[in-house]
Amino acid sequence: MFKTDLFQAVQPQLPDSYKHATDEELIERVQERKRQLGTDLFIPGHHYQKDDVIRFADETGDSLQLAQVSANYQEASYIVFCGVHFMAETADILTNENQAVILPDLRAGCSMADMADKRQTERAWRQLTELFGDSIIPLTYVNSSADIKAFVGRHGGATVTSSNAKTMMEWAFSQKKRVLFLPDQHLGRNTAYDLGVPLNEMVVWNPIEEKIEEDTELEKVKMILWKGHCSVHENFRIDHVNHLRKNDPDRKILVHPECSWEVTQASDLAGSTKYIIEQVEKAPAGTKWSIGTEMNLVKRLEKNHPEQSIESLNPEMCPCLTMNRIDLPHLCWTLDEVYAGRLTNQIKVDEKVAVEAKLAIDRMLKR
Repeated sequence: MFKTDLFQAVQPQLPDSYKHATDEELIERVQERKRQLGTDLFIPGHHYQKDDVIRFADETGDSLQLAQVSANYQEASYIVFCGVHFMAETADILTNENQAVILPDLRAGCSMADMADKRQTERAWRQLTELFGDSIIPLTYVNSSADIKAFVGRHGGATVTSSNAKTMMEWAFSQKKRVLFLPDQHLGRNTAYDLGVPLNEMVVWNPIEEKIEEDTELEKVKMILWKGHCSVHENFRIDHVNHLRKNDPDRKILVHPECSWEVTQASDLAGSTKYIIEQVEKAPAGTKWSIGTEMNLVKRLEKNHPEQSIESLNPEMCPCLTMNRIDLPHLCWTLDEVYAGRLTNQIKVDEKVAVEAKLAIDRMLKR
């Protein structure tokens, strides 16, 4: 069986009628389905979504926030999650069993989340505990699969967001001497450095080669960083910062902590997506920004704040390709399927995995 056949066995192919419909036709149809489904439908939309999708969102936000809001919106039987796969998994973990979480396109994944899988992580844990003994606690960024969240929950760790990473890392260090941080090395490095952990006390675990990359004295190691990254934020480079400092020194540089340590250190401000939005919203007219995060959000901030000068730190950036899998035709098709009583592309996390993953999430929410 070819890969395309395997994919279609999981997700039916989008019918041609949706591909050939005009935007006006699709918009009218989505509006009608929302009206017909009423409070039985809830559409959370991530900040990185396209404008033609985010316009239909009942709530916009970051991944965990949207999962929590979905869980609180208990009158909705159908959660059509406009985000990526791990976000829909988290929503399924937190919502009740009477709510169905649906992803309009199963190809909407996350390259960062895919950089740590269950098999790799279990093998790494065995090898790292052989090296360091019972001195490690795992933390995982919420941008990870349900399997990785479950692994962390099972081993006494917790999830983190880009907003609370410092708080959670402080908690982790109060539990054990060392932290294994999955799957984004940059958020882990930036957070630990801000807490006073020097770079020479951090190492990178390479899950492909199954080894620590640095030749260092193991006793000094405090942070074990999984070799993963966001393919969007890693495209903001120090040469972009240097070019801006030279040619437009009055422009403030504001980046997400998924950017590299070099870029984050050289910027004026760094913080979560929520932090980035808040900084722009409270800035006075005439403020000049160069922002290092996903392009759909940068363009939306630029449109919503014409009184400021807003541009991307990398002028050649494109939007997140996997996030953009959720488009107007797929959203319309999904709502038609829901209205017809078909749960196409329902995201259902295994019960045991969900219980252990929720342990990791709950440990974070209690902090």
